[in-house]
Formats: sequence, C-alpha cells, structure tokens
Amino acid sequence: MPQQVTSFFRRIGDTIRGFSFAQRTIAIIGVVVVALGITGLTMWATQPQYTPLFSGLAASDASSIVDQLKTDNVPYQLTDGGGTILVPQEKVYDERLKAASAGLPSSNTGGYSLLDKMGVTSSEFQQSVTYKRAMEGELGSTIGAMKGVKAASVRLAIPQDTVFVSEKKDPTASVFVETQNGVTLSGDQVQAIVHLTSAAITGMQPTDVAVIDSSGTVLSAVGTGATGGADKQASDYETRVRGAVQDMLDKVVGPGNATVVVAADLSNETAQRNTESYTSPTNAPSLSESNTKETYTGTGGSAAGVLGPDNIAVPNGTGNGNGSFNSESTTKDNAVDKVTETRTIPAGSINRQTVSVALNKDAVSGVSSAEITNLVNAAAGINTARGDSVSVEMVNFSKAGATEAAKALQQAKDAATADQLNGIIRTSIIAASILAAAIIVFALFRRGRRRAAEQAELEADADTIALEAAPFPIALEPAAPTIPMQLDPLPDPSGPEMEADRRRAEIEALAERDPQKTAEFLRSLMDDRAGV
Repeated sequence: MPQQVTSFFRRIGDTIRGFSFAQRTIAIIGVVVVALGITGLTMWATQPQYTPLFSGLAASDASSIVDQLKTDNVPYQLTDGGGTILVPQEKVYDERLKAASAGLPSSNTGGYSLLDKMGVTSSEFQQSVTYKRAMEGELGSTIGAMKGVKAASVRLAIPQDTVFVSEKKDPTASVFVETQNGVTLSGDQVQAIVHLTSAAITGMQPTDVAVIDSSGTVLSAVGTGATGGADKQASDYETRVRGAVQDMLDKVVGPGNATVVVAADLSNETAQRNTESYTSPTNAPSLSESNTKETYTGTGGSAAGVLGPDNIAVPNGTGNGNGSFNSESTTKDNAVDKVTETRTIPAGSINRQTVSVALNKDAVSGVSSAEITNLVNAAAGINTARGDSVSVEMVNFSKAGATEAAKALQQAKDAATADQLNGIIRTSIIAASILAAAIIVFALFRRGRRRAAEQAELEADADTIALEAAPFPIALEPAAPTIPMQLDPLPDPSGPEMEADRRRAEIEALAERDPQKTAEFLRSLMDDRAGV
C-alpha cells in the first residue's frame, strides 16, 4: 500500500482515538445518517421502471402468466386486483412474445379467428352464431384500444331476415365499457363508440346503440342516441342556455351581480309526418285534351196509350213529329305540381321554456329591466308564439353566502399554504440534519487532526528541551596506537570549536523538525546578542 494512503489512515485512526465518548457517539450517528441517505438514494435511483405487461386479465390467464414470469426469474407487480401485471420496462416485449407463443392470454373473444375453427359440417345456426360472436369480439377489441378504455364488451341483436317488409326490425347493439381509474369518457368518445358500432352492422342506426359504463351510467340510450334520455337532454339544454345568458350578464352588470335560471320543457315523443301538396302552374299547357260530340235527328213515333180500367191500352191519339238530339263533352288533363314531404321529428323538441333573471339592485345602475329583457330574449332564443317567457327582477342580494364562501375559500387557501410550508419545513429539516451531521463529522475530524498536530508539536518541543538540557557526552580516551606513529592531538571537547559545532548540529536538527520554532529561537538569540 502506498505511503500516502497508509499515513492518511493512520492520521484518521489517531484522530478517532483522540475523540471523547460524546464526540464518538455524535460521529457514529452522523455516519449512520449519511449512510442511510446514500443507501436510500441509491435504491431509488437503481429501482427498475415497471410497465404494464397485460391489463384486464382473467384470473386463469393472470395465474399462467405469473408462473411464466417466476420460471424466467422476472420480477413483477400485480395491480387492479390482479388484472394488471407490471414488469420491468426492458422485459416487456420479450415476455409478451413468450406469452403469445404459449397462447396467453387465452380468455378472449377470438374475433374473426373463430371462423377458422369452423368445420364443413357446421349448421347454418352455428355459422350465424359464430359470425355474430366474431363481430362482437372484433368490435370489443377495437373499442378497447381507445384511450382511457380498459376493457369493452359488445352484444349484438341482429333479427332474422324475413320476406315481409312491414315486419322487418332494425338491429341493435349494447356496448359495455370499463374505463381506467379516474377516467371519464367524453361526449366525443361516446359518439365515436356509437358511430363505430353502428357503421359495422348493416342497417343499424346510431340511435340503435346503447353504451353503458362500469358504474352503470347510461352514456347512450336506444332511441335517443348519445345525448341520453329526455331528462339529460333538458338538463344539457338548460345548462347551455344558462351559460350563454350568464356570460352576457356578467359582462353587462359585472360578475356576481346576476343569477339566471332556465326551465325547459322538451318533448319525449318521436314522430314521422308525410305531407302532400298540390299547386296549379300558371299558363301551363294541358297534358291531354279530348272532345266528344253526338247529334241525332229523326221522326217521333205514335204516342203510346194508357191502360184502361180493364188493363186494356186505350190509344191517346196519333201524333206525328220530328225529333233531334245533340251531345258534346270536353275532357282536359291539366299539369299539377305535386310535392310529397316526409319528415322525421326526433325527441327533444322544445315545447316551452322560461328564463328567470335576478339582478343585484345595489350593484346594477344605468341598466333598465326592459333592456335586460331584450338582451335575454335574443340570447336565449325566446319564442313568444310557443309560450316562452322571460322574467327580470331587481332584488337585494344576500351577502351571507358570499361571506361564507370567501371564508371557506380563504381557509382552503390557508390550509394549502400550510401544507406546502410543512412540506418545505420537513424537507429542510431532513436536509439540515444530514448537513449538520456531515459538518459535525468534518469538524470533529479537523479538531482531532489539530489535536494530533499540537500533541506532535509538544512532543517535539519536549525532545528539544531535553536535548538542550542533556550534558554533552564525555569523549573517550583514544586507544593506544598499535604501531608507533605520531598523531595529532584530539580537540578539547570543552573547547569553543566543539561547542560551536554542537550548537550548529542542534540548530540544524531543530530546523528539520520545526522550522517555525527554529526561526523564533534564532530571533531570540539575535535579540539577546543585540541587547548585549
């Protein structure tokens, strides 16, 4: 291991050994908090992102797919009561292909694939039922692919063909739609489901399709279409008219100074009217004309007698005369315009509507009731011949409800602000705790290092003082030479030269250990020498 790493760990160990019991406890808590925070962040960052593998599964299919995932050691999660299986995003397509190769999910309507399983010995009834099931499956799969739709089921009622045209009935369809959590189908989506179903079946009209959601709400009824029943039609019409009139009055008298109520009476009956009208064109030639003329001329016969009492004809006398007969007739076929009109009157026509408008007397000024009435008549489409009426009154508005509403709104706003502040404080406390623990650990580490440095400095000073106070070692007597030769005399240890060398060596050793102390020592010697 490198020397730098070894010295670093040694310094850390010396610092920790220099901690007191309280300091060690705080350091351990700080390290644990930091470790937990790093561990939680790592687990959150490395957690795989789950994606739906299949939704709306039957219990048997869900069990088979879970067994397959366990065999492949793929982690999974179950939601929606076991109907939806979630797997990591990178495993979705592989597991779908494996499930498809195993024939999963198997609980489905089949669609047109049902026709592939029919044999040549199938009866006409079996063929008809299988074809209807195939159509239902295809429509259910198509509707289930719409956004927000979890599952869809279609049931078709197709009457048998008959040679009697008057007894022929139109086909109908029932569509059950299960939406995803928190999703409500819009009017456009319901219209799309209705028209998609009606266009797939020959002879089916959009009004022949019923759509019901999972909560039992009728989104489209047979005979009325996607707009719902008569009550819903009346409610939608009233809401539309009230919104138009309210928007206009808010701009005229100011928001909150007018309230509008609309009551509409809609017809629930449907009818079909046939009308034929004839008109005579002006200066139009006759289509055909025929003239007949008869003329007869001749002599008249004798006059006939009368019966007598015995039933015997008694001559009345003789007479001779000339007779003539003339007859003339003319027949003309004139051109006549004929118009045949067939009208279908749907349910929902307006029988009568009334509009009531209340204005705040204290806030409205410069506007008369007549002007408001004229505006409302035009905005609501009032027809007096139909019996419609408009009522406009200037009244004093009660402020109690507005005060309570403002108070409730302020309380809700304060609660939301408090929740937001609490969240910020909670997050800040957690962040501050982690930061404080890190600062404490860093401060204790620096303090330990400083103490270790001070201890080392004190030990160095003690060594220096001991070195200065220790007597100079006594020089040994030189050994007698083995051969006679003339040697130079040894220097005297107590002489000034040896003393200077010793001082110089001590100063060099001190300078190597502590340059700052050496500088201070030399400065003090210079000051002493200057004072002398």
